[in-house]
Amino acid sequence: MKDCLFCKIANKEIPSSVVYEDDKVFAFNDIAPQAPVHILVIPKTHVATLSDVKDHSVLADIFKIVNKIAAEKGLDKSGFRTVINTGRAAGMAVHHLHVHILGGREFSWPPG
Repeated sequence: MKDCLFCKIANKEIPSSVVYEDDKVFAFNDIAPQAPVHILVIPKTHVATLSDVKDHSVLADIFKIVNKIAAEKGLDKSGFRTVINTGRAAGMAVHHLHVHILGGREFSWPPG
């Protein structure tokens, strides 16, 4: 999508701190981290929200990389949180499907 911030990041029109990239998935460090590790994992094709997913293989592609990154960062041993916000009421600021990987500290429940 032409005006999507995350599409521009995935297309490298806007610089980011790249963590992972392949032909389907792009991962980068969040610019306002909420934990010592805070990485966003996005599909390279534009999907606005989780509710808009039509081809569910995109979720498999994303979560395969979530697990890969978590293992590389050692989070698979200590624990990590994944978050998908869907819609403004949930706190979604950029309308491009993205999974937050959060780790490196203790988390409480409920999340807020």
